[in-house]
Amino acid sequence: MLKRLLHLVRAFFLGEIGTAMRAVAIMERERYVQSLLDHPRHADPRTLVRFGAKIYSQNDEDGIIQEIFARIGTISKIFVELGVENGLQNNTLKLLLEGWSGLWLEGSAKYVRAIEQTFRDVIAERRLHVVHAFIDRDNIDAAIGKVFHGEIDLLSIDIDGNDIYILEALNVVRPRVVVIEYNGKFPPPMNLAQAYNPTHRWRGTDYGGASLAAIAAVATRKGYTLVGCNITGVNAFLVRDDLLGDRFCPPFTAERHYEPARYFLTPTFHAGHKADWGPYVSLR
Repeated sequence: MLKRLLHLVRAFFLGEIGTAMRAVAIMERERYVQSLLDHPRHADPRTLVRFGAKIYSQNDEDGIIQEIFARIGTISKIFVELGVENGLQNNTLKLLLEGWSGLWLEGSAKYVRAIEQTFRDVIAERRLHVVHAFIDRDNIDAAIGKVFHGEIDLLSIDIDGNDIYILEALNVVRPRVVVIEYNGKFPPPMNLAQAYNPTHRWRGTDYGGASLAAIAAVATRKGYTLVGCNITGVNAFLVRDDLLGDRFCPPFTAERHYEPARYFLTPTFHAGHKADWGPYVSLR
């Protein structure tokens, strides 16, 4: 916060009014986020939303994923993510940086070409597999099954529409943790999903996806439990039932863990530099 304040003062003295106004807006959003996290409903130390932090995720998903695995541990350190665009802002890039292996499925040929160029080092090491595929509920098992079968640590689904149907249809892998986008416009108990359309593409509107209550219901049938959502009301976090123990905050209901759509908070989690990838080494 002090760094932000100094930047604001400097901007005013230099006459950078636009920069100053943006800095004020960010500071206000940061205060608002903190006020949300300080609410008594988040007082239980097992509440995940308090651990949100951004490294490469769109919002604060990186921190929540890290906290979940700090509690349940890892087995394979294998991920599968559906819908990654150019690969530089998603829920698994941080894990790739930390030595995990995985598969990215992306429907845009342009983005796949960008990934193949940017991430050629880890692709050559066969730590990252990239498949160009427009996913639907009929091809999801075949697309993932070309690379992985059985238990994996993480599945992330962000395809801007048919996400709930993909979760319902998936059988080829058995993830321990699932991150899935929901439509925060619809609070519990609203149980809604867009009509299934295998050719659906997001139009940039509020039509798409499924409500949190709908996702929680499908998760229950698949053997997963809703354990939290992120503060911007974008992603839900599911943990396989056999891994719950006393590690997460009950009751495990959409009503308890719902966060409304707060997409306006996304800039709060941006560090200011454009995301990039290059060789990193671990210094120990």
